[in-house]
Parts: sequence; C-alpha cells; structure tokens
Amino acid sequence: MATDPQGGGGADDGERAFLAAYDPRDFPAIAVTVDIVALTLRAGVLHILLVERGGPPFQGAWALPGGFVRAGRESLDEAAARELAEETGLAAGQLARVHLEQLGSYGDPGRDPRMPVVTVAYLAFAPDLPEARGGGDARAAAWVPVGALALDEPDAARPRPPQQGPGRGIDGGDSAPRTPADRAPGQGAAEALLPLAFDHARIVADGLDRARAKIEYTPLATAFLGAEFTIVELRGVYESIWGSPLHAGNFHRKVLSVPGFVEPTGATAARGGTRGGPRARLYRAGDARLLHPALLRPEESAR
Repeated sequence: MATDPQGGGGADDGERAFLAAYDPRDFPAIAVTVDIVALTLRAGVLHILLVERGGPPFQGAWALPGGFVRAGRESLDEAAARELAEETGLAAGQLARVHLEQLGSYGDPGRDPRMPVVTVAYLAFAPDLPEARGGGDARAAAWVPVGALALDEPDAARPRPPQQGPGRGIDGGDSAPRTPADRAPGQGAAEALLPLAFDHARIVADGLDRARAKIEYTPLATAFLGAEFTIVELRGVYESIWGSPLHAGNFHRKVLSVPGFVEPTGATAARGGTRGGPRARLYRAGDARLLHPALLRPEESAR
C-alpha cells in the first residue's frame, strides 16, 4: 500500500478522509438528460420520432424523445436505449437491430428553463420501426416527416417529390410514385412548419447532417432496410436522406463497385416492376465498415 512521504497514513486513508468531507453542494447543481434523433423510412419518406410534451416547460410542444439519466443506476447508452424503447415499444431483443450512436452534447446556458441541463444526444435508425406511443410524461408520440419541421435547413432536408421515388430505375421493383406525408401532427398542408421545444431544432439538424455524411463513407444506409433488399430500395434510402434524386444506372454501378458494401443473396424479389421485366436481384449488407470509394452526395444536396 502506498504511504504518505511525510510518514502519515496511506493514500487510501487520505482518499477516504477527502470523500468524507466532500460536499457536492459546494458546486452548482446540474442535470444530465439524453435525447434521441430516431430516423426511419415510412412509405419512402424520411421520418423522425417526436413526442408531444404533456407538462411544462413547453407543454403541448413537440420535442425529441428523451429524459433524465437515472444517475448512479444507468449509463448514458442505457438511458438512451430505455427512452427509445419507451416511445417505440421495442423490446430489449428488438433494440439489437437499431443503430444507436452518440451524436453530441449540448449545454448552452438557458437551454432548459428549469435548471442547468446538459443533454447527450443520440442518433438512431432502423427499418420498419413500430408505431410510436407516448411514454413517461409524453402526451402523445408520432412519426413526423422531416420536411415538416422548422429546422432552418436547406432544401436537402425536405422530402423528395413523389416522382423521385426509388422505383423509377432500371433495377425492377416497385416503380409506382410515392406520395410523402408532408404535414406534421395536427397541421394542414399549407400551415407553417412545426417548431420544436428546447434546442431540439438544432439537435435534429445536427443529426441529419451526421446521417447524410455517414452514408457517404459507411454502409449505414443498409440499416434502414431489412435483411434483404434491392438496389432500388437502397437508392431510395440515399435519395430520402440526401433529398436529391440519383441516376439509377450510375448508382447501381457505384454500389457494386465498392468492395464489401453489398453482396448478392442469389434470390430475386417476389415480383417485378409494374412495367414488367425481370425481377430485381436481392442483396444483403456486406462486411465493409468503410466505403472505398465513397458514395459522394450530388453537389446540389451537399450545399
């Protein structure tokens, strides 16, 4: 055991004495929360999970799902998984298919009118997430089109027009136009975009920027799809997140030229496109962790 060089008690004794005299009330109180930017595709349109706050502050406003960390009882990752499960109804086993990563931390003074609060934001996405349900103190929960939010975002954040649906390429599959649900809960199509509580508009914007960038150089676009998918469906993910139509043939060639991005299953889709023709080949995610060469965004959607 280490000893005091002056001949006193051991270092452990000094540690115990320090902790016994330590008063955390000497420092300003601060709380830690987690907020989740949960994204999924619904009818080919990028949606985000929002909750309607049931009490003050910002009672009745829409916000990201989240809550206070149970200090001393759970980690940040555990708190984020718990909050996501409460709002989506996902069981513990189902959470394994959700990509969940830390997005950033936010602690501007006054971001929460109750007290100083630092939030650690998470980015989550997965295919076919269930209908939202209000958990905890939320009055309601809903999947909302990203394009319905007031984010001070460029046009790249808006849902793509129906004629830019992913099935209009050469790969077969469903070529029917897709109609985005372009209004927020309780809004008409011509009403103003939906504002968010706290600083959640900034957090969502950061989450969208992260998602757009990561699918350029990682295979995480496949996390929005099932275990098997067509190149058409994969292109639909990129078009929805980037907010820009892509050339079907060029996209097909680029995807298949990236080692380990996708691999064929040997099977084909259950049916061909509405215009006939051969059924599209099915693929699964490969073992690549980084895409080389990267799939770069079109310049107009990167601005």
